Amino acid sequence: MIKLETIPTDVPVLIAGPTASGKSALALEIAQTTGGVVINADALQVYDGWRILTARPSDEDLARAPHALYGHVPLSEPYSTGQWLRDVKPLLGGRQRPIIVGGTGLNFAALTDGLVEIPPTPPQVRQEADGLSLETLLADLDPATRDGLDQRNRARVQRAWEVQRATGRPMRDWQRDTPPPLLPLSSSYPIVITPEVEWLNHRIEQRFDQMLHLGALDEARAILPRWDPKHLSSRAIGATELIDHLRGTLGLEQARTSAVIASRQYAKRQRTWFRSKMRDWRVIHRPSTE
Repeated sequence: MIKLETIPTDVPVLIAGPTASGKSALALEIAQTTGGVVINADALQVYDGWRILTARPSDEDLARAPHALYGHVPLSEPYSTGQWLRDVKPLLGGRQRPIIVGGTGLNFAALTDGLVEIPPTPPQVRQEADGLSLETLLADLDPATRDGLDQRNRARVQRAWEVQRATGRPMRDWQRDTPPPLLPLSSSYPIVITPEVEWLNHRIEQRFDQMLHLGALDEARAILPRWDPKHLSSRAIGATELIDHLRGTLGLEQARTSAVIASRQYAKRQRTWFRSKMRDWRVIHRPSTE
């Protein structure tokens, strides 16, 4: 376990980990103990609608330390890794030490390795991609790009397809033009949390029950009139299940079970990413005895 007093106070801290692993609590503890601003690196906590369901910081947490890039994007708007980099850039040179935390591995990779600026996708191309199956999208990609993707992650596959369709260049070619990173890994203190699977699965189930207790169903009810499954914000885990329950097509217990399973599957994909891409990060183990 990393002791807080051993963490340098003069460099940014990066904290990655799967959903429900306790990374936000660690970031808050570091900010309170040694100073800094907690900056969101999660792709869904940027949205202003799903506060409970995406586990955004509570009002109490916001009062304990400065936070940034939480809930600042309208529910219906797209939001990319490139946009996140543009939002985070001015926060890296501020007076407060950045403590960047989240479970979206691509954001951390872009931050520490660099990200090429790709022209925005025209709406008609995105609409075309929305109507295609995952298998069709994969089949249309060039082999080099396809082999470098998590082929079960539709968002990543569709993004690669849209880039290729809109620009005439494969995503892999664009990636070769990557500029220097905003924050090299060597200039930060990177931490990745790697929990035991059994411990994490139990935490995921407990947390979803807590979300229901805190009002996640009321949150879904408020969003229902403007619900659109094509919005990126609609990919919040549990969102589809709660909406289906409110529409009468899914019982609450079934919705709960499906959401917990989806969250566990997502955590598994996150763990795979972190093992593959974050070998040089400092590891915090979370045993089942905690």
